[in-house]
Amino acid sequence: MYPQRPYVLIEVANTHAGDLTYLNDLIDRFASFQGAYGMKFQPLSPDTLATPDFPWYSVYQELYFTPEQWTSILQKAHATKDVWIDIFDLYGVQIVRENLANIHGIKFQSSVLFNEEVISELSQIDLSHCSLILNIAAQSLETIEQRIESLKNRLQPKTIYLEIGFQAYPTELTDSGLSKMKALQERFNYPLVFADHLEGSSTDSVVLPLLAWQQGASILEKHVMLSDRETKYDHFSSMTPEQFEILDQTLERYATAAQAPFINPREEDYLAKTVMIPVLKTPKSAGDLIHPTSDIFYRRSGKEGLTLTEIQALQRQHKVLASDKSSLDTVTSDNFRPARIGAIVACRMKSSRLKSKAILPIGALTSVAFCLNRVLRFESLDAVILASSTTEEDAVLSQHTHDPSVAFFQGDPEDVMKRYIDVCDAHQLDVIVRITADMPFVDNAVFQHLLSAHFESGADYTVGEDAAIGVNLEIFNTACLKRIKQFFPSADYSEYMTWYFQNNPEYVRINRVALPEVFVRNYRLTLDYEEDLAMLNAVENALAPNNPNYTLEDVIHYLDAHPEVAGMNGHLSLRYKTDQALIDLLNDKTKIRP
Repeated sequence: MYPQRPYVLIEVANTHAGDLTYLNDLIDRFASFQGAYGMKFQPLSPDTLATPDFPWYSVYQELYFTPEQWTSILQKAHATKDVWIDIFDLYGVQIVRENLANIHGIKFQSSVLFNEEVISELSQIDLSHCSLILNIAAQSLETIEQRIESLKNRLQPKTIYLEIGFQAYPTELTDSGLSKMKALQERFNYPLVFADHLEGSSTDSVVLPLLAWQQGASILEKHVMLSDRETKYDHFSSMTPEQFEILDQTLERYATAAQAPFINPREEDYLAKTVMIPVLKTPKSAGDLIHPTSDIFYRRSGKEGLTLTEIQALQRQHKVLASDKSSLDTVTSDNFRPARIGAIVACRMKSSRLKSKAILPIGALTSVAFCLNRVLRFESLDAVILASSTTEEDAVLSQHTHDPSVAFFQGDPEDVMKRYIDVCDAHQLDVIVRITADMPFVDNAVFQHLLSAHFESGADYTVGEDAAIGVNLEIFNTACLKRIKQFFPSADYSEYMTWYFQNNPEYVRINRVALPEVFVRNYRLTLDYEEDLAMLNAVENALAPNNPNYTLEDVIHYLDAHPEVAGMNGHLSLRYKTDQALIDLLNDKTKIRP
C-alpha cells in the first residue's frame, strides 16, 4: 500500500549560475506549488568552501550572493513554501542565523557530516524548530548511526531525515540508492528522503521517485530549472516546470488512488456484473435449508441473488425457505422466513422392560414431566409437544404435560413417522428436535450447539456424536421427513426413526457434530430398567436440594466424582446397539430403494 502523498522538496541548487533575475523568476515560476512543498537553496562563499587552487573555486565565486540578497531571496520563497538551506560552509551557517525565522530545515551533504567547523558553529543556534536532512551517500550503517546520535545531541533538531542519493554526471539508475531503503528502514526508525539525479527529461526521472515513495520515502527531492533560457549549471538532473508538473500530477493521481476507500463504487459495480452467484441445482421445498455444496452451483445469472455468505447469514438467524423453488433459481432475502422450531417429545405407556415407566417418579415429578421440564428450558423453541398415540392406554399422558404451554397430541399408534408429520402439520413446524420421554436429562446447551450447527450447515438432519446415552438429540427438517416418508407408506419400524435418516445419506444431508468434551461420556442417562430409575433418582436427590435448576454439566460432574452412582446401571446396554439381528433388520427395512 502506498503511503500518503509525499512532501516534495524543490532543489534550486546552482541552476541560477549567480543570476539573481534567474533565481527570482524560478521562485515565481514554482510559486503555484503550495502545501506539501519546500524549496532548497545552497548559499555558499568561495573562501569558506574552497581554497583558490580548487578547480571549481571560480565557479563558486560566480554563484555567490550577498547576505542581503539571500535575505530577499528567502523571504520571497517563504511566501509560498517551506525554505530549506543546504549547509556547506560557515557562510551557509551565517545565512541560517540571519534568516532563522524563515528557515524550515537544513541539510548536510554526506561530505559535510564530519565538518566540525560547521557543526560547532551551528550548535550555537537554536534549531529546535528546524528539521535536519542527513545525506548518507557512501556512508556505512555504523557510521550513519554514529553521526545521527552525535548530530541529534549537538544540534537538537525537531526531526531527522536520512537522505539517499548523490549527484554524478551522468547519474546512472544504479546510482539512485533505491537498494539502500530496506536496510535503512530495518536499522533506523527515521523517515527517508529520496533525491534522484537522473536526466530530468527521462521517463525514469518520474518513475524512480514513484518507486521510492512506494517503498516508504516520505520526502522526494527534485532539481528544477527554467525552460525559457539557458541553464549553465546542474541542468542535467533538473526538471523544467513543465516536466515537474508531470511528476506532480502523477504523484497526485497515485496518491488519490492510494487513499481511495478499500471498496469503491466502481469496484462494487464490476463485481455485481461479473460475480458467479449461487444457483439451485435441484428444486427445493418450503421449509428447506440450503446446503452450501449439495444444493447449489455458481453461475453468472440475469437474476438477482444472494451470495453464499448472505444465505448462511440468514440461516444462522434460523430462517428457512418461505416457498418452493425450482432448479436454476437464485434466492433472495425475500425467499426466507423465520423457521418455526418445535420439540416433539415422543411417549407411550407401553413398555415391556419397565411397566408404565413414563409415569414413574424421578424426584417429585413423573419421568415424562421431568423430561418436559428440561425441554421447556430450551431456547429458540416455538412449540413443545408431547406426542403419543390414539390408543386408550396412552390417553392418561394428557395429564402429565407438566405445563399449560406443552401441547398434547395423539396420532398414529404404529407409524411414528406419520405421527411426527401430523404434529408438524398441526403446529406448522419447519424444524424439529426429536426427544423421547425416557431422556430426563436433555439439556439446552446440547440443543443450542446442535441447532446452530444445523442451520449454519444447511443440513437436513443433525446429530451429536459420542454423547452419554440419553442426552444426545436429533434435529431435522419437516420437509426432509416428508420426502423420506414418501418411500415408506407404512414405515413399520419408524419408532427407530434415526435409521431412516442415517441409513439414507444419498437422500439426506447428514450433519454429524462433535459435542463439547464435557458431554462425551459412557454414562447411561436413559430410563428403561429399574436400575436406571434408581440411578436417575440418586442423581436428582443429590443435586436438586441445593440447585433445583441443575444442568446436564452438573450431572456429568457429579457422576465423574461418584463412580458408584454411575455404576448402578453401567452394565446395561441398548438393544438397538447390541442386537445384531435387530440391526440387520433395521438396515434392511429402513433403506430407500427407489
